[in-house]
Amino acid sequence: MYKLLVGLGNPGPEYHDTRHNAGAWWLEAAAQALKAPLRPERSFFGRAARAQVGEHTLWLLEPSTYMNRSGQAVAALARFYKIEPRQILVAHDELDLQPGEVKLKRGGGHAGHNGLRDIHAQLGSADYWRLRIGIGHPGDKADVVHWVLKKPAPEQRSAIEEAIGRSLAALPDLLAGQVERATAAIHTAKPVRPKPPRNSNAASV
Repeated sequence: MYKLLVGLGNPGPEYHDTRHNAGAWWLEAAAQALKAPLRPERSFFGRAARAQVGEHTLWLLEPSTYMNRSGQAVAALARFYKIEPRQILVAHDELDLQPGEVKLKRGGGHAGHNGLRDIHAQLGSADYWRLRIGIGHPGDKADVVHWVLKKPAPEQRSAIEEAIGRSLAALPDLLAGQVERATAAIHTAKPVRPKPPRNSNAASV
């Protein structure tokens, strides 16, 4: 049973609509679906909300730190309420999935994601759940920073929002511990593939 849902992103209006904030988009949508308004919580370095799901208390957290300090917020709330890593679900942007794809997994490496890297360090464990929201890859590692800090194209944003909606539809099953059923629903995807270059005769580089 999850006790903490986290959505990663960078703070401030200049970052809100960028690809790197896909996790924050998901959490804000989850808070709305659960009728749990997010409010600033200085002790937890972010905006937080508490929801009652049956007999269980569920916390939602959107860190107000920059991405590379996400673990500060997650660890502060988790330690205060004695929440174990396996009871935490972190939603984040994923370069290795196309817009429209979303995958659920538990544990594993951080794959260079600075938010996950800091959560690993602050929790002292990688044994938490991740909701990987596809944003696509620019094709060149050197372009990644520019890519994640830019807004997605309209068709990509629509695909990401559809994926978020699909995962939220499976949230009741997730919260009830029906992980296999939820995973099957979440992983059904219609990814948006990159458009081919306009000039098909352009030389390869």
